Amino acid sequence: MAHAKNHDYHILPPSIWPFFGSVSAFIMLFGAVLWMHGSGPWMGLIGFAGVLYTMFAWWSEVVHEGQTGDHTPVVRIGLRYGFIMFIMSEVMFFSAWFWAFFKNALYPMGPMSPLVDGVWPPEGITTFDPWHLPLINTLILLLSGCAATWAHHALVHDNNNRKDMKTGLTLAIALGALFTFFQAYEYSHAAFGFAGNIYGATFFMATGFHGFHVVIGTIFLAICLIRTYKGHFTPEQHVGFEAAAWYWHFVDVVWLFLFASVYIWGQ
Repeated sequence: MAHAKNHDYHILPPSIWPFFGSVSAFIMLFGAVLWMHGSGPWMGLIGFAGVLYTMFAWWSEVVHEGQTGDHTPVVRIGLRYGFIMFIMSEVMFFSAWFWAFFKNALYPMGPMSPLVDGVWPPEGITTFDPWHLPLINTLILLLSGCAATWAHHALVHDNNNRKDMKTGLTLAIALGALFTFFQAYEYSHAAFGFAGNIYGATFFMATGFHGFHVVIGTIFLAICLIRTYKGHFTPEQHVGFEAAAWYWHFVDVVWLFLFASVYIWGQ
């Protein structure tokens, strides 16, 4: 009785994953620096593999904890707060790229900028027509967000409707993959490069990191779909799926700002 649990918190046992993940991240970044200095990519790739393994193993334990009842209502609140803080850090991350784009567009100057008399985009840069493929990609991503919302509604408000939940998640994943394909196709037909001009650098950093987040979000939703087929998630306990939906809607909103500012206004 002295060791009986009389609280709603989850006391975690000692875990190797914070240490292992930190060491792997250091090896990955240190290896990336060495790669940039001509030493080869192998150390960075080894560290990257360690980071991926940490993510898989650690999050598998979190999923197991949720399925065995350790995620009490109090713990779920903490998980939600933690994920909200993560999304806020992502907001600040993208704010840096928007800042760089608008600063160079409104106040063109510096050795990397070939602009004269405030010309933006720089002379010789042919931008994308926002009303062709970028508009299609916008509609695709918005429809994917709608499908994810449909899946969440089927779980929470439609008596745990697993059929519609699976259909909605499948559509969201397929549309996310289609967005990535079209983004890669657009990059392959760009009339400007990453290096040599500030427009290309800010364009590819902002849209490229967003594309990277789309890939992550697609994987996130795919894992939720796999868990759905395994019988995970209930209307009362579905923090993992909720986090995936929040992340996907965040990706949607960032793209709307990118489409409005970089593709339309940036012309």
